Amino acid sequence: MALVTLVGSTVLFPLIFRASTWACLFCFTTHEERLHVCQMFVGTEGSKLGQCKDALTAAFEGLSDMEINYDERSHLHDAFTQMTLSLQEVAAARGSFKAAFPSAAAKMKRTIHHLKKVQDCILPCGVQEATRRFHCWGCFSTICDLPLDCPGERAELGCQGKGEACAGLPGSPCLSPVQDVTVKRGDQALFSCIVGFQLPESELTYSWKFAAGGLRTQDVSYFRDVPGAHGYLARIRPVQPTHRGTFSCVILHDQRPLARLYFYLNVTGPPPPGETELQVTFREVMNWTPREAETIEPWRPSLGELLARPSALTLDNLFLIAATAAFVSAGVTMLVWVFFRWYLSGD
Repeated sequence: MALVTLVGSTVLFPLIFRASTWACLFCFTTHEERLHVCQMFVGTEGSKLGQCKDALTAAFEGLSDMEINYDERSHLHDAFTQMTLSLQEVAAARGSFKAAFPSAAAKMKRTIHHLKKVQDCILPCGVQEATRRFHCWGCFSTICDLPLDCPGERAELGCQGKGEACAGLPGSPCLSPVQDVTVKRGDQALFSCIVGFQLPESELTYSWKFAAGGLRTQDVSYFRDVPGAHGYLARIRPVQPTHRGTFSCVILHDQRPLARLYFYLNVTGPPPPGETELQVTFREVMNWTPREAETIEPWRPSLGELLARPSALTLDNLFLIAATAAFVSAGVTMLVWVFFRWYLSGD
């Protein structure tokens, strides 16, 4: 088990605080609460009060090395609060602290053993909040001391045998820091940002970045955000030579990084023939612009065309010529009549 990273305002060393004075009792009760219990048992006399406090400390000495699941702290705090109230009731009933303290400590030990167990660290990487544990001997918590970067698939170079440890992680197989992904041009590339340890259920986000130009790197200064990629899966299709390079995925909880994975995408070969034809068709469709709509208009021949083409002198066309001649004749007659009326009215 790879431990430990200390979390707290002050870093405490085990050899200094192995004394029983740092038992769980002192993490979950206050000095005033403990003093009040002893005062109820023996009063305020100095010598008897000191004996009571020493007896209370000695009774809980067995809980000094306890490791507790960090999420169970509130339950344990409630249990100690209830224990304090029970001791006050015993004191009020004129009971003896010499019997009450060991009994309360034994009951508290059983309560701790029934709490949710601490999870072991899962190699080889990541900030694993689910494994956080609370230490009663110093009233602080620790998590697994593992690197943020998660390795990819097994690397053949530099590994002497299956299961050989590398990267300074005991018991972990020799792993490559960057996972290789080889895809043919025009096919689909799929990256999965998944780790082997438990992740928080809420406020979890994924950040995808890309180092272009065929770079194989873990230097964060070369990476740029990948737009549109927000989940634990990232897909590229169709893959083009410009996609050759390193992709990275960062898993964040409330903006705090938990793990980081790297994928090197190697693009090989020409595009599949079927895909090429599809791409050509797609480009033709995208570049197509609608032409002006073609309309079929009826033929309207002139009088000269009608006379020049005997086949055009159909019954309908003859009627049309007669109607036109009658209309012209009526128009001319009307104009002549109007002119004479005007002329005669002047005389």
